[in-house]
Amino acid sequence: MEISQVDAIVDRYDAAPSSLLAIMQDVQDEARYLPRDAMARIATRLDVPIARVYQMATFFESFHLEPRGKHICTVCMGTACHVRGASRLVEQLERDLDIGSGQTTADMMFTIEEVNCVGACALGPLVIVDGEYHGNMTSGSLQKVVKKMRKAETKGGTK
Repeated sequence: MEISQVDAIVDRYDAAPSSLLAIMQDVQDEARYLPRDAMARIATRLDVPIARVYQMATFFESFHLEPRGKHICTVCMGTACHVRGASRLVEQLERDLDIGSGQTTADMMFTIEEVNCVGACALGPLVIVDGEYHGNMTSGSLQKVVKKMRKAETKGGTK
């Protein structure tokens, strides 16, 4: 992420220190994670200690300090999803994408993550792909979703 992009985001909030959280969210939306140089620039521009920026980045689980893939595959591991086979879905993704949970593919296309509960227990097991909920998933249906995403990428037609 270019520093000029960070500056543009900070400027939208008039460099107000009270907007730190919103600025960090916007930077992450743009870069898909919080790059170190972007966090340093935010601290400088808002005249807040860098430790405060890191404190926010590590306190809120929604922030990510490592690069993430273009496609985020989130598996709900809440009780309802877990008892219905969510761990098998994580294993399926790990096999299909050749990475572990919490990791990103080398081509920066896919990231697998697990969350405790998303509150959609009736749909379990649930996988969220790029914000789209896929309920009552099976290994087979998950393979189809991944295959569809890969196919769309090779055609260059993703969201």
